[in-house]
Amino acid sequence: MKLYTYFRSSAAYRVRIALNLKGIDHQLEAVNLLKSEQQQAPYTAKNPQGLLPAMETEQGTLAQSLAILEWLEETHPETPLLPADPWQKAQVRNFSYAIACDIHPIDNLRVLKYLSAELNVTDEQKTTWYQHWIIEGFKKLEPTLGDGPFCFGDTPTLADLCLVPQVFNALRFKVDMSQFPKIAAVYEHCNTLDAFIKAAPENQPDAA
Repeated sequence: MKLYTYFRSSAAYRVRIALNLKGIDHQLEAVNLLKSEQQQAPYTAKNPQGLLPAMETEQGTLAQSLAILEWLEETHPETPLLPADPWQKAQVRNFSYAIACDIHPIDNLRVLKYLSAELNVTDEQKTTWYQHWIIEGFKKLEPTLGDGPFCFGDTPTLADLCLVPQVFNALRFKVDMSQFPKIAAVYEHCNTLDAFIKAAPENQPDAA
């Protein structure tokens, strides 16, 4: 398998964690978002959506991080990332989708570029935008967490895979995480595990 990735892509970060947790052999292929390589051939020939990540498999190329994660869960059920109980599974998906569908899309790089290039937003205003939507999202998620150490129980799930990259971005944009102690505690605990450490942006080959 080959994962097309960028070291600071939140969506690619999710998939990197899953591959590490499941112990799946894979290659990483860097696609530079700052140079808009995701919108250029030959990448768009593999993923016409022109977004990261994409997973190249023997069956073809799969895009969208949550679709990739669900596919990995079904094809590599060892080290499950979803609970067996249907209700608990729905809770994990509910939390994951809140991040991947509600928080992340309005804070990702293409939105930030549009704010700067097309709407002439200052860097300070852009940071304010980012912080606002992160804080609004985390306010809703913080009360749904239990006592850990992960988002839901004693093992990492898709919820943790979605949360950790979003907290990384929040810290990068100077969000005060002291107002979200449960989220911060999950983030800190996850980052004691090798699978999360290896997937972290600063540890990627293209981070240099």
